[in-house]
Amino acid sequence: MRLSGWRIAGNIPNVPKYLLIVAPHTSNWDFFHGFCAYLVLRLDNSWLAKHTVFFWPLGILARAFGGMPIDRSKGGNIVRACVAEFARRDKMSITITPEGTRGKVKEWKLGFYYIATEANVPIVPVALDYANRLVRIMAPFTPTGDVAVDLPKIKAMYSARMARHPENF
Repeated sequence: MRLSGWRIAGNIPNVPKYLLIVAPHTSNWDFFHGFCAYLVLRLDNSWLAKHTVFFWPLGILARAFGGMPIDRSKGGNIVRACVAEFARRDKMSITITPEGTRGKVKEWKLGFYYIATEANVPIVPVALDYANRLVRIMAPFTPTGDVAVDLPKIKAMYSARMARHPENF
């Protein structure tokens, strides 16, 4: 990270279970900077990504570093699967990009919110702040169960100026 001029601000909470969300997600470089932070912080973390990312031979490495492929075309219930996995384990964290894609979206996908609410785990917001070359780990957010109230508060932690491609946020 030092070679690229990036640094980490904030701390991962000292709790056994949490859901980490990373935004803005507007570039392939987001994975690189996020993965560097993952290594520096020595996270024991799973992360969800589109199944097409898991091609050979990179798929082997992705799985070894916690990657979990998601095939949205199959119609499985990812929320239920993640909630069940949180219930099964004593210690667990999952990383999700709430936008679900690098392109511009009208609304975030709400799976992250429902996973955190149903698993009763805090959401740890993380921003990839390109303007300041910073991986910004923010204070944990405990969802109330009212997505209409909570989502604007979570989204307010992020801005387009943070994104590599602000026009896509």
